[in-house]
Amino acid sequence: MNVWDPLVGQAGVVSTLKRAIDARDHAMTHAWLITGPPGSGRSVAARGFAAGLQCSEGGCGTCRSCDMVMAGTHPDLTVVRTEQLSIGVDEVRSLVRKAAMSPSMGHWQILIIEDADRVTERGADALLKSIEEPAAKTVWMLCTPTADDVITTVRSRCRTVNLVTPSTSAVTALLEAEGVATEQAGFAARVCQGHIGYARALATDSQTRKKRAEILEIPGKLTSLKACLDTAVWAITTATKDAVAITGPLDAGERSKLQIALGMEGSKVPRGGAAAIKEMEEQQGLRTKRFTRDHLDSILSELSSFYRDVLMAQTNPGSEPVNLDFAGSISRIAASTSVQATLSRIDSIMECRRALATNVTPQLAFEALMVSLAQLD
Repeated sequence: MNVWDPLVGQAGVVSTLKRAIDARDHAMTHAWLITGPPGSGRSVAARGFAAGLQCSEGGCGTCRSCDMVMAGTHPDLTVVRTEQLSIGVDEVRSLVRKAAMSPSMGHWQILIIEDADRVTERGADALLKSIEEPAAKTVWMLCTPTADDVITTVRSRCRTVNLVTPSTSAVTALLEAEGVATEQAGFAARVCQGHIGYARALATDSQTRKKRAEILEIPGKLTSLKACLDTAVWAITTATKDAVAITGPLDAGERSKLQIALGMEGSKVPRGGAAAIKEMEEQQGLRTKRFTRDHLDSILSELSSFYRDVLMAQTNPGSEPVNLDFAGSISRIAASTSVQATLSRIDSIMECRRALATNVTPQLAFEALMVSLAQLD
């Protein structure tokens, strides 16, 4: 398989990166900023680019070097992804030390930060010097939704590559190639908003489809203040439950390993072990918080998609909604409200997203949002 095959609908980006690979021995850029909307394939592009740089054939996809890069086991490739709310200065300093090393097996020492938008300000300051004065055989790849998500001094020293939202036809073709039935593939590709991972989940997992339906039923239920408050509780409870389903097993495994390392017997904590346990629990709490907010953000994305369909129905009658399976609800709300009201509701969703990013209590943020979305006339 070619190293670029997993990157869907990004022909322009692939062309740019291939040209860079061809010129790597003459005019290599040592810092890259790979941007694109969620699910568009930022980390996939970075991994393919890394494989191309390490491969003597420019990314054949079949050699040992390509296999190791794509599997994440190449000794000269470091991939950083965080399950926490941020990437701190200590972790960045560790990467900077790694960046100063010469490659041991490949052509380049490559460092990919998949969540560069989560690097703290102090972390970015530590990163800046390494990007400004890179080692001769070091390449940094920073992945982030938009260029504005990293500080100006770092951004200005990187070459930016912008991924686009994959087209519905491209996502459909990918799902069909993976064995999904045509009708199901078309549905998932239409409603996934260009997010490849979400498209796969919609196409193959009934629980994901059920959760989407529950979210899209929300606008039609917001007919009283009690309904608004109950819906906010449902959203927070659901997001927390989904997050714990992911983090719970991880927490248990980490707890077990630490207990073994500390030589714990039962619940008795050895001398000096309390601090290690406390630090682990704090990190686990941050991880659960991150996953909870990610799930809340997915609820906001679905609601945003619904109200964009309402706006299209109001401004371009006859157009086919993205959420075609909710066409009846979309039409009813479009007919009973104004364009201005719909724009205001979309703004409220964006405001809720900003509030969550600034650590406003999720319960309060969602209560305010549901009241803003309601039709309480």
